[in-house]
Amino acid sequence: MSAPPALTGAVLGGAAALGLLLVVARLRVVRRPQLAIRVLPYVRDLPQVGRTPLAGVPASRTSAVVGVFGPPVRRAAALVERILGGATSVRRRLERAGLEPDVHGFRVEQVVWGLAAFALAAAFGLLRAMSDPGSALGSAVVCLAALAGGVLGRDWWLGQQVLRRERLILAELPTLSELLSLAVAAGESPVGALDRVVRRSDGALSTELAGVLAGVRTGEPVAHAFDRLAARTGLPAVARFAQGIATAVERGTPLADVLHAQAADVREAGRRDLIESAARREVAMMVPVVFLVLPVTVLFAFWPGAVGLDLAVP
Repeated sequence: MSAPPALTGAVLGGAAALGLLLVVARLRVVRRPQLAIRVLPYVRDLPQVGRTPLAGVPASRTSAVVGVFGPPVRRAAALVERILGGATSVRRRLERAGLEPDVHGFRVEQVVWGLAAFALAAAFGLLRAMSDPGSALGSAVVCLAALAGGVLGRDWWLGQQVLRRERLILAELPTLSELLSLAVAAGESPVGALDRVVRRSDGALSTELAGVLAGVRTGEPVAHAFDRLAARTGLPAVARFAQGIATAVERGTPLADVLHAQAADVREAGRRDLIESAARREVAMMVPVVFLVLPVTVLFAFWPGAVGLDLAVP
């Protein structure tokens, strides 16, 4: 027996009204500013040490994974630190690579790289053991070697990051030095010229200069801030650039001329490096010529004669 049309209409209308009420209630909640959004602009610059998560901020999806696997990974990172050591060198290389100078976090990354390499080697060993059960010992050795290789591979990759960032800094140094000299020649103060260049540039060296500008704005002398930049960087050209600016500010020498000279020196050093690299590549290009092309040429030259002699001998 079917329901009357009036009852069906009443049920459908009530369901539609309830849905509209739920939508309106949810819109009111969504439009209400959250506590984190209202408070975060005022506490953004406070130290992060010991801060608890703000109310209303959803937890990370990986928080459960970190809570389960975090303690053993941190213990393994401490073990790697005790075995390898060199925390000061690692911290300096992290700073030169433009990364956070967190040695323990870097050791954790090394452990993660090692575990990933170990997992790949273990999967390969398991597939190999299915066809050759007697290769278990060799697979175990390969897994241990993969673990050590992953840990050391992260250290190698840090060195590559340092080299890549130093190349970017050297590429940006002449241009930024010229921009600083133009701003100073136009009447800007050293701090004003630095602020103008930092705001209109984006790159590795610009990030370093932004750190210098932040130090100057907090009360640090300009010469001391550039001396700290010279001590932090691992490039002689950047160290000369920073020391030249610090000396010019301290002694009152024309800063624009100093910056022009610095840019010219960096371009000349880059030209010399390019010539030296071309000379090394020229020697490297001789290897395939001597060991591949030349033997094939000699073979083509003498093989027909050797075959002819072989045919002529009775």
